[in-house]
Amino acid sequence: MARSICLCIFLLFITWIPILSTSFPLSTKTRWIVDEKGQRVKLACVNWPAHLQPAVAEGLSKQPLDSISKKIVSMGFNCVRLTWPLDLMTNDTLARKITVKQSFESLNLFDDALGIQIHNPKILNLPIFNAFQEVVSNLGQNGLMVILDNHLTYPGWCCSDNDLDAFFGYPNFDPVIWAKGLGKMATLFRNVTNVIGMSLRNEPRGTRDYPDLWFRFMPKGAEAVHAANPEVLVILSGIDFDTNLSFLRDRFFNVSFTDKLVFEQHWYSFSHEGGAWVKHNSNDICAKIIGEVNHNGGFLLDRGFPLILSEFGTDERGVDVSGNRYMNCLVAWAAEKDLDWAVWALTGDYYLRTGTKHMVETYGVLDATWKNVRNSTYLQKLSGIQHPFRGPGLQEKKIILHPHTGLCVTNNHSGNVPTLRLELCTKSEPSTFNPKEGILWINKMCVETPDVAGQKVKLGVGTKCSKLGQISATKMHLSFKTSNGLLLCLDVDERDNSIVANPCKCLTKDASCDPASQWFKVL
Repeated sequence: MARSICLCIFLLFITWIPILSTSFPLSTKTRWIVDEKGQRVKLACVNWPAHLQPAVAEGLSKQPLDSISKKIVSMGFNCVRLTWPLDLMTNDTLARKITVKQSFESLNLFDDALGIQIHNPKILNLPIFNAFQEVVSNLGQNGLMVILDNHLTYPGWCCSDNDLDAFFGYPNFDPVIWAKGLGKMATLFRNVTNVIGMSLRNEPRGTRDYPDLWFRFMPKGAEAVHAANPEVLVILSGIDFDTNLSFLRDRFFNVSFTDKLVFEQHWYSFSHEGGAWVKHNSNDICAKIIGEVNHNGGFLLDRGFPLILSEFGTDERGVDVSGNRYMNCLVAWAAEKDLDWAVWALTGDYYLRTGTKHMVETYGVLDATWKNVRNSTYLQKLSGIQHPFRGPGLQEKKIILHPHTGLCVTNNHSGNVPTLRLELCTKSEPSTFNPKEGILWINKMCVETPDVAGQKVKLGVGTKCSKLGQISATKMHLSFKTSNGLLLCLDVDERDNSIVANPCKCLTKDASCDPASQWFKVL
């Protein structure tokens, strides 16, 4: 898609988003997260790291806190997954006696200390925990919900198998101290209404990440949070870097509460077979990995538990072929399941990551200025899954999503003859597609396919409805045969976002082929 087209559409999108208005506290109703009135609340979050040295939310040396919060809202997010180190609750010296200025200067981050003095002077001489509270408070003032995510034990980068805090019982992961720290954090934010959830531990992993220890200690952390703050959602991660909750298929644990329990799962392009996205045909590998993700965690939705995809993302410079293909597949799956989610990450750059100052985060939705969007096309892709399609208290909306762009199929009213085009999903007209009949309807008008490749797809009143088939392993190719037997598929003309008919792509085992423009997810 042409960059100018994407940017224009995205600017239309961000002006539509209202400030959050939700009745707190939140709870669960079968697989849904709902507000106090019982209406579904979809979490569309961004991860904001505050767990690295110097234990201060990233970016505050570049922009005012309030500007960052408002930027989050303008990008369509309604929630922040704010990370924190356990040491913030178990080490009073770090939390209460070391100021923001002292923390930065102890790491020779004098330029960042000066930047905070310029942009956020209010927090410069606050103790570290009080600065953390200021971030949460400002997010709330801007209508943003917050999930407090215990990311690791001591401030630093995460995660690898050999980390000393990788799993329960490791040298730096004492389960008793962990549970106490969770309870303390829950208590301190007990009356802060925009703190709607606590994630107990990020990415349990390592050689001991077997289920028995998980079942032994994870419920204790959950009970500690709930006892200290019964209002918040209690969010539990799985094992294997939080890619695996399959051990809950045959065994479940008991806790004293039911309507606050949520699970989380992570999925990156590198979470599965190395290089899979470039070694295999995109249709085949997408279908295969979605099957694995469903087996490892997605099944919980069918069993009546909410599941948050709390980390995903890719290099936004567009140079990672595996990441680009994976993101198209992930967006389609997230839309199909209508998931709550949190993308990694907000970060433009880090104060200090693994010894490097001002390391750029290529997965970050902001650039290193912390003012500008890094990649508007990427953010537009996310816009397609930022709003709910169904759930308690909502009227179900049937749409057809184009995962590659994050836009939806709708009627193009600009011409003399109605045709199909892509539009913001919030503005698209309702659509229905019955796979058995193969008829695609857009607001009571049916699709009439052309007989020649390259032509636009028209809409009619029902006398010449074309029959479409869902082909390939993903079922995301919408195909038809012309009068002379040629197989064509719906496609997107990137010049004007119109829907055209072109020869179907990537139906062979060719791993170099990218079918993204011809993927349409029927919801």
